[in-house]
Amino acid sequence: MTRKTHSLKKTRRHSPLQTLLLFVGNPFYKLLELILISAFFLSSLIKQTVLFIRFSRLNRGLLFIAPLLLLCISGALFYQNMQEVFGNLPDVKTLPTYNNFASTKLYDKDGNLLYKFYTDVNRSPVSLSDIPLTVRLATIAKEDKNFYSHRGISFSALMRVLVNWVKTGTLGGASTITQQLVKNVYLTPERTIARKIKEMVLAIQVEQTFSKDQILEFYLNRVPYGGTAYGIQEAARSYFAKDAKDLNLSEAAYLASRPQSPSTSRTDQEATNGAKSQVLMQMFEQGFITEKELLDATNQRLTFGQDTLFSVAPHFVMFSGDLLQKQFGQSVWTAGYNAYTTLDPRIQKISEDAVSKELKKIASLHVTNAGVLVLNVKTGEILAMVGSHDYNDVKNDGNVNTTVALRQPGSSIKVVNYAYALSHGYTPASILDDSPTVFPQRGSPPYKPVNYDGRYVGKISLRNALAQSRNIPAIKVLASYGVEKMVNQGKLMGITSWNDTSRFGLSLTLGGGEVTLIDLAHVYLTIANYGKRIPITAFKTIHDEHSNIFANCVGGMCETEQVLSPEVAFQIITILSDNIARTPSFGPRSALVIPSHPEVAVKTGTSNNLRDNLTVGFNQDYLVAVWVGNNDGSPMSRVASGVTGASPIWHDIITELTKDRISTSWAVPGNIVQAKSCTGSPEWFIKGTEPKNNCQLDVNGQVATLH
Repeated sequence: MTRKTHSLKKTRRHSPLQTLLLFVGNPFYKLLELILISAFFLSSLIKQTVLFIRFSRLNRGLLFIAPLLLLCISGALFYQNMQEVFGNLPDVKTLPTYNNFASTKLYDKDGNLLYKFYTDVNRSPVSLSDIPLTVRLATIAKEDKNFYSHRGISFSALMRVLVNWVKTGTLGGASTITQQLVKNVYLTPERTIARKIKEMVLAIQVEQTFSKDQILEFYLNRVPYGGTAYGIQEAARSYFAKDAKDLNLSEAAYLASRPQSPSTSRTDQEATNGAKSQVLMQMFEQGFITEKELLDATNQRLTFGQDTLFSVAPHFVMFSGDLLQKQFGQSVWTAGYNAYTTLDPRIQKISEDAVSKELKKIASLHVTNAGVLVLNVKTGEILAMVGSHDYNDVKNDGNVNTTVALRQPGSSIKVVNYAYALSHGYTPASILDDSPTVFPQRGSPPYKPVNYDGRYVGKISLRNALAQSRNIPAIKVLASYGVEKMVNQGKLMGITSWNDTSRFGLSLTLGGGEVTLIDLAHVYLTIANYGKRIPITAFKTIHDEHSNIFANCVGGMCETEQVLSPEVAFQIITILSDNIARTPSFGPRSALVIPSHPEVAVKTGTSNNLRDNLTVGFNQDYLVAVWVGNNDGSPMSRVASGVTGASPIWHDIITELTKDRISTSWAVPGNIVQAKSCTGSPEWFIKGTEPKNNCQLDVNGQVATLH
């Protein structure tokens, strides 16, 4: 295969330091164990001594007996720390047969088991001779390029860990293959100094007891590759429906990337190629493969086998699995955790049925897929997640979770633009101009936007412009204060993908900046909570045999924050629930109308190229976000917002969720008043912005009040 295919151990060149360490051998590593023990003890002793001295200054009488007390404390601390770190260290000679794996389980909100992330029957050990050299080389290139040179610990990596710990107070990463092995077999997922020292000491002992080939074989038979696939044999079967001995270079490189992110057993083609290509490049840089082998394997398309492990909410299972790993690390899959999620099986079934029903109706419009997200408005809990029409449709990328894929939101994103506008001088009664306009752009051709229906209505109130989703008024509003203000407002309301702002222009308010469906739902969740951004979560509790642990929230936005005034949020809600205002564009009886529930607020969006069609709507209890389109990005033949596509799916779900509930009006914030607008119709104003005497239009076409 390459110049290094016969034996890594024989051909690996050592640095002078590595050669010295190999020459010194076991005595050096015994000394290193003693140093680790002493360092752990001294760090605790110093901390306790400082606290004691501070206490003694406040109690001068203790200074006379300080030496005796310090000696007692030192002895107690030494015994405590030695017991904590080394009192129950396992005998590494048991490594070949030792097995304390316990599955981490996911449950829905009713306590029904959704998925086991590990079971013993899905680990099938194979000998190193049955594992292709390409698999071994890919694993070493990805995880531990100096595996055959060190004696269990990478000193350069250890220094990085220490520096990171000093800077951030967190521990993680920089583990050799041997360290990862002992962590997965003997230790817990906790990230503490004590556990890290145990890991290093055990790694040294393992290196003194077993050969490198034995250690690599142990590792490849125990490492988690995603879902229930533990060990290379089950990974090969789960991903590619073949034995490990039959894996090719491209497949080996992909599988080598999975231990770093094992919670997703399938992913989209772009992410798959990226993970594979990264490992292949590392193999090439380390001399494990030739340039030709690199190019051939990079260009080879992976063909996944059929995955039929899931029966309920497979995308939600994989999504929540990703969150677990981000919080606890990959060792969580062998820690025996019980994770109780927020998934409501009844609402999940309602959502899946609505998707299937509508996609059958509009198949002739070249619409092949849909995504749905249902949230509890009050808590931010994910009640249902439909990532695609059919998870097991591998041919059409059914395993891709469309709720976390970046898509153009169309006009559904206009609420962010108008949220900023209403917070800075505009009112729902402000008069805007819907007429053909050319916007000059620095360094680019002039921007000539059009409305969705190709018509222009002239002077129109902000309420009607948003309700009818008129494009020109929205762009003029954005132009009045600048794109950056809308970007910042969107980030505050829940969008996490608007980082490279240099690529955004005025089309941002028409959906020119890609977002995920879950981020878009977060924006509307913020509005539904009167401007308070609350975390979205997939978990109720996560616990092991010792204690309960609350999980991280979705997207890193974990704190509740008031990012929009309650008054502005209320104004937007009244617009999005105003069927009369949107009737000129959608008709009086569109799919956006929910019988007996006029309080439901909703907005649609369609990208200009007809690749994405969305509907997001909510009441005080539920928020439903829907996307329809095609995974390959091809445009749909035609969809009409409010008539076809996402809106009928949304309508069916929200109707089913509200059918047994009484309609409840939205509470009016204290700083809101209803008064006649300059056109004579009633409107909701923030106190101080309502017309007092007579009205006129200012130079920008907005309503100005004369006092």
